Amino acid sequence: MTERPDWVPSDVDVNLPSAARVYDFLLGGAHNFPADRAVGQKVLQVLPNGGAIAGSNRAFLRRAVLYMIEQGINQFLDLGSGIPTVGNVHEVAQEADPSARVVYVDYESVAVAHSELILSGNDNATVFKADMCEPETILEAPETRRLINFDEPIGLLMVAVLHFVPDERKPGEILARYHDALPAGSLLGLSHLTADHAPAEMSTVVEAMKHSRDPMYFRPYDEIVAMFDEFELVEPGVVSAPRWHPEPGLQDVGPSDIYGGVARKV
Repeated sequence: MTERPDWVPSDVDVNLPSAARVYDFLLGGAHNFPADRAVGQKVLQVLPNGGAIAGSNRAFLRRAVLYMIEQGINQFLDLGSGIPTVGNVHEVAQEADPSARVVYVDYESVAVAHSELILSGNDNATVFKADMCEPETILEAPETRRLINFDEPIGLLMVAVLHFVPDERKPGEILARYHDALPAGSLLGLSHLTADHAPAEMSTVVEAMKHSRDPMYFRPYDEIVAMFDEFELVEPGVVSAPRWHPEPGLQDVGPSDIYGGVARKV
């Protein structure tokens, strides 16, 4: 059994791997436990570029937030936000627009606890624990209502989270409920892992995560595009994450195992 550090919330089972903490490990973070690192090592054995995939997703998040800021959006709802690391949404958004407001939501206690520490003293950012598959709970939460003005466009971020939602929970219907609550002009930023390009390797990743807290459900391109059906995609549509509005001067390089896109509610 793993010894419990003092900072770990009492409801966390440190011996049960968590997707948020495995992701933290792949990004080179320190808020993970031996069980998480064991799964992360299994991922890296079959997918040596696993860290690069995690990094490309993080970079997509940054570019999506900056795009939303350029479109005049200054309030963000980040679902499944994970354990804080470099380049959090509030850091990116508030550097570009100091008045930007950010609400983080995650159901992983370690992610929420560390977010609370980082956000202490930041009146324009908050975090609370909830399940993103319960839109009404999140949309009506006091933390959301304090910072998010539903009369103005919102940046909704669902970055690398829907591949943890099985088909039986109907991710498309969940997205539709968020869509209906958003004001016109709001933007959705979404990314999702796929097995399109490395089916054998990704099936091993699914197997490695099967007995964790967060089993994974990779989807093909067409199913990921369909998740945007209620929205109007902005150019270049749904593409491999490194190809979505790449930084000036950068070529189309990086892993293609995660698709990303941004779309507008019209």
